[in-house]
Formats: sequence, C-alpha cells, structure tokens
Amino acid sequence: MTFTAKDVMDLRQKTGLGMMDCKKALKEKAGDVAAAEEWLRETRKDKMSTRTERATAEGRIGLVIDGSNAVIVEVLTETDFTARNEKFVEMVEGVAAEAIKQPAGDVSADTAMASLIDDQRITTGENVNFGRGKKLEGGSFGSYLHHDGKRACLLQIEGTADEATLKGICQHIVFHDPMGIGPEDVPAEKIEEIRAEAQAEAEATGKPADIAQKMADGKVRKFLQECTLLAQKYVLDESTRVEEVLPDTAKIKAFVRYTLGG
Repeated sequence: MTFTAKDVMDLRQKTGLGMMDCKKALKEKAGDVAAAEEWLRETRKDKMSTRTERATAEGRIGLVIDGSNAVIVEVLTETDFTARNEKFVEMVEGVAAEAIKQPAGDVSADTAMASLIDDQRITTGENVNFGRGKKLEGGSFGSYLHHDGKRACLLQIEGTADEATLKGICQHIVFHDPMGIGPEDVPAEKIEEIRAEAQAEAEATGKPADIAQKMADGKVRKFLQECTLLAQKYVLDESTRVEEVLPDTAKIKAFVRYTLGG
C-alpha cells in the first residue's frame, strides 16, 4: 500500500508528532494510516517508559461540575511550557470528564484517563502523570480555578446560593487555606497543642494558673478564627467573615482545595 504527503500530514495532525516520524510509521505499516498511528503509539510508549523517573513539578488542575456530581483532578508534567499548551489543557479537562464517572471519593486513573495521558506523553515527549483527584456527590457546587491552573477549589453545599457567592468563597479558600469548615474539623490534638503552649508561656511569666488558662482559651479562640473557614475574614471584604457571606439558604458540606503538587 502506498501513501501520500496528505497521509503524512493527516497522521501528524492526529498524533502531534514530527513529519519524519509519521513518514517512517507509514513506511513501516505500508501506508496503513490506522496501523501507523497505533505503531507510533506503541513505539513511543516504549520510549516513554524510560522517562518515568523524571520529575513532574508542573501541570494543571481540572474541574467538572455536572448537576449533583463534581470532580477535581490534578495532572502533572515536567515543564510549565507543556502545562500551558492548549492541548494539555484540553487533556486535563478530558481526564476530569472521565473522572466524574467514578464513585464518590478518591479518584484513580482508569483506562480512559490513562489513554488521554499517554497521548500527551507521546506528543510532548515529557513524563505526564495523573496526580490525584476527588469526586463529590450530592447537593450543589461552586468552584474556582486560578488563571494559571495551579490552584483550585471545589465547594459542596446543601441548599442554594448564587454562583458568584460560591465562587467568591472558593477564591477565599484558595488564598487562605482553612484547616476545616468549623472548629469541629480541626484535630483535637492540634487545639490541645495550641492551648498547652499558650498556658505554659503565660505561667512562665508568673501568671496565676486561672489567668494562664483564660489566656490559653483566648489563644485557642483566635487560632480557630484564623484557621477555620466560616470564622475567617472574607478575602474579598475583610470587614466581614465568610459565615456572613454565606446565605441562610445554604450550608457548606465540604470543600477540596488543591495547590499543584501539594
């Protein structure tokens, strides 16, 4: 079977590989375009297996919300140049679209997701990996993806709130990194650590035990105000707190905050 320059160009457009690679594949498979594409995929995957130890410090986060289902995923690669490429961005969105089909909880890379990632490995020549993902079910959702694709938040609520409000709270979460929604979400051992340190500091200055305890309680209250979402000063208006921004018609159930590689 023979092949034309158009066949070479078509194969190049499908794979993103160089003209010489595509021409070699078509020669290897006697002009059969489909067979040549598969041959390129397999031979390139073999080469990519030698690159899996390369560091993947760049990448992108993807989000998909579909009714009462939502997912956030992270895909890693070697360079920021690749992570900002339009095809890489499309791939991450495709991975998220596949991930939302999984059950609620931590997401694992399935065959469809691996295929999308392998295509990027082949095209870019970089080590591309699935980092992590989380699927949430039930209620309503808000989201925020920072312009560089490296920070994002997925917010789950019961009830109703307008999109702008939910996006604003997601922006707040991205930039203030709360430990939890309220005090009940902060590990008890962390609270006791703060309390014990504060009490010891007060007693070291000669304060009576009861005064030292009150000072420690105050330190814990301040800590919880600074590290729990609802009590934090709202990033878009520091004269108010997040709990005052959230309407009475809504209750926050969960949030997932990703920083690339974090």
